[in-house]
Amino acid sequence: MRVVYLSRSWSPHDHRFLAALTETPHEVFYVRLGNDRVSDDRLVPAAVEFVRWEGRDQPFRWGDLPRLIPAFRRLLRRLRPDLVHAGPIQDAGLLATLSGFRPRLIMSWGFDLMEDVHRSAWMERVTRFVLRRADFFVSDAEVTRRGAIGYGMNPERTRVFPWGVDLAHFTPRAWPETPADDAPVTLFCNRSWYPRYGVDVLARAFVQAAREDPRLHLLLLGNGPLAADLRRIFQRGGVLERVSFPGYISQAELPRYYHQADLYISPSHVDGSSVSLMEALACGLPALVSDIPANCEWVREGENGWLFPDGDVAALTDKIKQAVSQRGRWAQIGARARATAESRANWRRNFQVLLDAYQQMVEVE
Repeated sequence: MRVVYLSRSWSPHDHRFLAALTETPHEVFYVRLGNDRVSDDRLVPAAVEFVRWEGRDQPFRWGDLPRLIPAFRRLLRRLRPDLVHAGPIQDAGLLATLSGFRPRLIMSWGFDLMEDVHRSAWMERVTRFVLRRADFFVSDAEVTRRGAIGYGMNPERTRVFPWGVDLAHFTPRAWPETPADDAPVTLFCNRSWYPRYGVDVLARAFVQAAREDPRLHLLLLGNGPLAADLRRIFQRGGVLERVSFPGYISQAELPRYYHQADLYISPSHVDGSSVSLMEALACGLPALVSDIPANCEWVREGENGWLFPDGDVAALTDKIKQAVSQRGRWAQIGARARATAESRANWRRNFQVLLDAYQQMVEVE
């Protein structure tokens, strides 16, 4: 089968999908819409053809669509694919839809149905236009599947599969049999420093909790436009020296950082099935996360972690203290976290859902 994979970005997720597709009999063509969302320094897998076309090497602008639509149609005539796999919905999905090519699989990236769609009436119209005409839809969480159905997607042509993680790469950390009462406690977050991920909420909660508990330290990976604000919060709170900023970490190194941590925290306001949450669970870390719908699909209060009301600094502060007070149970909670990952977040097993969708689409056509 010849598959055109059309994406707005080049990210770790794109790399993972394409690398997995190279292990199948399919012939895969990667078509990128613009060059303004490149967040992975790895090369496109050698077995995938990174297609040169008019929309690849310049930032995407809405005003370019009249030029890009006929260019994409010409590209499809040249490549002669059996299907097009496109996402996010409102840009790559829109281009695929306007091309008229079928069958089309539209893949939600989470934020497109939980944030972007609400930006304007125009974005809602685009979302409805794309989903009402899609031949198939996949997403990584039930909350986005329900959202797609609400915008006109045929529920019988939808599938949900958490993108999952490599369970051989992300393995459980070792816990001390009896942690010392005065041992340091490392809180860990690797969400990007953008407003949608709520890292400023964590910063303010950490200041309050750390003032009361000298054992607390924060390992804060990543970077982003909130960098100056976050450092200001820590500086004014008098806890800057208790926060580590390693920056962006490669996938190869990432498990080592999870293993340095005691408690994973995600204060995100918007998420599908968060890959970083699944990585933490796979590493056997108790998880403390915002109570947005997708997180509630993964974390069970007091069993494999804890939930706090989204955006509530005081509640997050209290939950940090509650979690630390239960550190004698962390090994048990961490084992349940790993079991959750093994049962639901196995990337290799979950990826088969996408391959089955491909086959179903071609058979119907």
